[in-house]
Amino acid sequence: MIRKSIEALQREAAETGTQTLKRSLGAINLIAIGIGVIIGAGLFSLTGIAAANHAGPAVTLSFIIAAIGCAFSALCYAEFASMVPVAGSAYTYAYATLGEFFAWIIGWDLVLEYSVGAATVAISWSQYLVRFLSKYNIYLPAQLLHSPFETVTLPDGSVVTGWINIPAVLIVVFITALIIRGTKGSALYNIIVVSLKIGVVIVFIALGWNYINPNNFVPYIPANTGTFGEFGVSGIFRGAGVVFFVFIGFDIVATMAQEAKNPQRNMPIGIIGSLIICTLLFGVFSFVMTGLAHYTEFKDSAAPVAIAIEKTPYGWMAQAIILAIIIGYTSVILVDLLGQSRVFFSMSRDGLLPNLFSHVHPKFQTPYKGNMLLGLFISLFAGFVPIRVVGEMTSIGTLLAFIMVCLGVIILRYRQPDLPRAFRTPWVPVVPILGIITCVAMMISLPRDTWIRLVVWLLIGLAIYFLYGKKNSKIRNAQP
Repeated sequence: MIRKSIEALQREAAETGTQTLKRSLGAINLIAIGIGVIIGAGLFSLTGIAAANHAGPAVTLSFIIAAIGCAFSALCYAEFASMVPVAGSAYTYAYATLGEFFAWIIGWDLVLEYSVGAATVAISWSQYLVRFLSKYNIYLPAQLLHSPFETVTLPDGSVVTGWINIPAVLIVVFITALIIRGTKGSALYNIIVVSLKIGVVIVFIALGWNYINPNNFVPYIPANTGTFGEFGVSGIFRGAGVVFFVFIGFDIVATMAQEAKNPQRNMPIGIIGSLIICTLLFGVFSFVMTGLAHYTEFKDSAAPVAIAIEKTPYGWMAQAIILAIIIGYTSVILVDLLGQSRVFFSMSRDGLLPNLFSHVHPKFQTPYKGNMLLGLFISLFAGFVPIRVVGEMTSIGTLLAFIMVCLGVIILRYRQPDLPRAFRTPWVPVVPILGIITCVAMMISLPRDTWIRLVVWLLIGLAIYFLYGKKNSKIRNAQP
């Protein structure tokens, strides 16, 4: 089995020069990157979808289950990130433990995760923008705000089919242009926007708490409809699988390891710190949201916060909060695009993808060619795919990556127990095994069509690997 040694990865992390990524991120930057993507589409949009279709008011329990699964995986990520501080995240860790073939699978899977993650946020950003503009009697053609797979009922009762979600396409293009100009500037912008988003969550909780209607919590766990995943206990777990999407921020922090200052210390702080802060906020946030409005009101809405805030007398605050959410969403798209391009950067440097993905701009020191190509792909994805489909695809891709990382920690502890580890996952193998079990349970709870899309995506990836990646693998070709 072809594997990349830990020593080789550590040498790669120590490289400098014009074709390497610039180390400019401190612990606060990394925490902000994690929070920047965690507090986003999952919280402000998928929370309502999970409540309306799966868990009801018990979506709070779905968040707790998802957070527990994330905690196990986050501890495993922290160990790897402190030991192997290079771009690539789970792809790189799999290369060192499970071998090149599994590394390709997880790398290709991460591309799916970040691509559809950015697309999900872009679609939700578009819907919040439409709601914001409507308050000022500014209306855009419905056909230019929805994918071709969605129908829209107009105020006059007529039904039209969407063509393309133009605002979602444009925001992806704008953010792509921003990150090409440099990671440090992107990180500063991200910190400003993250501060705004945390403020939005706190203001929403503070304003909404006194207007919670206890009747909206009855029943707290709606009876199952007879279909697995539609309310009841199975609905709580399916809801956890859907909202798991919100916690992928610490995973993206790991992809920034090669741009972190003192990564052995700062990577675990960024990964675990962002997860703890967001878990506390999410539990209270989901409780308030389902207390303000009945969970059935969130059905098919990507802007549930707007529905909930309208149940309070602070109508004037609704516009301010929606505007803050619109601005905040841009940081989620930014971090998703950063993470995706860094995974492709690592895969390209290993020869598994064409060189253009690892070509670094001489001035900005960013993989600009990869950024442009991926930005084009994601913008089209955001323009033509409905939000429910992309949200579930992101969750299953993330869960598979977490399983690989948990398994990798167990393997490396057995194979190379004496390797220096700046951070050690506690209670190995118990914690990694619990992480694997939790993630598998949530993957099983996701709909069958989500599994079908994952399998199709992986088959496409395997075709690329055997036709290109395996033949051009630098490690494979270097062996006698």
